[in-house]
Amino acid sequence: MTSLLETIDNPQRLRQLDRRQLQQLAQELRQFMIDSVSRTGGHLSSNLGTVELTIALHYVFNTPSDRLVWDVGHQTYPHKVLTGRREAMSRLRMLGGIAGFPRRDESEFDAFGVGHSSTSISAALGMAVAAKLQGEERRSVAIIGDGAMTAGMAFEALNNAGTMDANLLVILNDNDMSISPNVGALNNYLAKLMSGRFYAAARRAGEKVLSVAPPILELAKRAEEHMKGMVIPGTLFEEFGFNYIGPIDGHDLDALIPTLKNIRQLEGPQFLHVVTQKGKGFKRAEEDPCLYHGVAKFNPEDGIEDSKPASSKSYTQIFGDWLCDMAQADPRLVGITPAMCEGSGMACFSKRFPERYFDVGIAEQHAVTFAAGLACEGQKPVVAIYSTFLQRAYDQLVHDVALQNLPVVFAIDRAGLVGADGPTHAGSFDLSFLRCVPNMVVMAPSDENECRQMLYTAFQLDQPSAVRYPRGGGSGVPIVAEMTALPVGLGEIRRQGKKVAILAFGSMLAPALAAAEELNATVANMRFVKPLDDALVKTLAASHTLLVTVEENAVMGGAGSAVAESLHSQGAMVRFLHLGLPDTYIEQGAATELLAKCGLDKDGLVRAIRKILPE
Repeated sequence: MTSLLETIDNPQRLRQLDRRQLQQLAQELRQFMIDSVSRTGGHLSSNLGTVELTIALHYVFNTPSDRLVWDVGHQTYPHKVLTGRREAMSRLRMLGGIAGFPRRDESEFDAFGVGHSSTSISAALGMAVAAKLQGEERRSVAIIGDGAMTAGMAFEALNNAGTMDANLLVILNDNDMSISPNVGALNNYLAKLMSGRFYAAARRAGEKVLSVAPPILELAKRAEEHMKGMVIPGTLFEEFGFNYIGPIDGHDLDALIPTLKNIRQLEGPQFLHVVTQKGKGFKRAEEDPCLYHGVAKFNPEDGIEDSKPASSKSYTQIFGDWLCDMAQADPRLVGITPAMCEGSGMACFSKRFPERYFDVGIAEQHAVTFAAGLACEGQKPVVAIYSTFLQRAYDQLVHDVALQNLPVVFAIDRAGLVGADGPTHAGSFDLSFLRCVPNMVVMAPSDENECRQMLYTAFQLDQPSAVRYPRGGGSGVPIVAEMTALPVGLGEIRRQGKKVAILAFGSMLAPALAAAEELNATVANMRFVKPLDDALVKTLAASHTLLVTVEENAVMGGAGSAVAESLHSQGAMVRFLHLGLPDTYIEQGAATELLAKCGLDKDGLVRAIRKILPE
């Protein structure tokens, strides 16, 4: 028999179903999610939690004319399936396949491209205002998770939206923070009632009648707020100018659909609070939603097996080990993360030193200025942050940390290409935007042990510093437990050759050494992007025919640009080749595939160098 899901290639077909069929569709969609993601890898728990909500949204709203703006992309797989990409899910997050996040160029149903959190309300508000200016009746809906509500940007947008009188619906998908009371029949009933036209009309009429007697009107408003505070946590959002509705069960289609239908008829900013469960319908994911948040391929029958010990530690693990060792040695150390405890390798530190561990939520700007405040009072903050997330806090890094020359250490994970998560999560620009900032010291380790020693070096400095390292593991070099500070601004020769000198930064040392064996080239491990080893650059320029810089960072303004500036300032004349990430966004795929595509593997380096300087 053909399943219901197989008949749905677009939301228009979905809207032709009888409401009594939607529960069956939800069951089929949820099972498809489990089967599909188990074969490709990807985000699972959060997508299982949004099955019914996604169905209800496309059933009620006239998508794509009505705009659905999703926050992050961890919750959009059901949306992709229902909007004509069911078959394409077999190539999810692969080279040439569909992205793991909404992409405007992928589907007309993806109203806004997104990879980071807390952008949905701002974008949806812009779309709602545009519809108003253009005299169109389309609706805009922002679907934001409770974690994303910790970001200041979300509240900035709420504050602005409440004064716009635009037809905007914000849906808070509350699946983790327990910011609401238990959901039950009473709350569902109240949500339906309060989203209805009668309630809205009665409220406006009551305000008009009572406006002739201001004291009575104020008393009525206070009474209403008091009653709301007893049954729903809506006062905050009401103060922003929204009509708050909920909370309701986000898995109950009989509650979701009539509520959404009512809301679609209302004017002005509306706020719907739904409560969902991460991992819904897959017992293993319900019990451990964090483990099943982002998964590799697995057998659904067996679940995710205990990972086998890796042959080498990842850079993230190296950082986590160093953080604990350094905290043990120096009580001034404090660790800060913007909601990436496990991802940044801070789980062990958070348990061993809970009083010195601070997860500030998805609030990168606050994280950096918070660190600056700690540094002002003699603490030694270490901010563990992904390269792509640090971009959000650039102003704070410049003004609050670097301008005041405060000793904050930035442990920058996921530098360079990150593989399946694609361009929104790639750390392609940090060398470019960091090295232009005065007072900053910027380091790029070439292996795991060098990463440990660089972190220690950074911690000893009395100025801002950054150590940027890639996702995944390195070459498996032995880790030296003893921590030794490296001489700041000095590189080292790792291989002596002739004619060609390859100046490798960070992760590019390994392919540079491999290419050098074939080319008989000299290889320098530059180690420091800022301050650059100008003396080494001058020496190599004087003794070689061609200098080649290699970095896993954007070509523009990166480490290679620093070498070119050094050559120019020293009056050194030599042929120069700058290799790095091209001036474009690199799509998703396996990291090895992407590096090869960019010419940053061994074969790519050899081809590029021979093209400039044939044998």
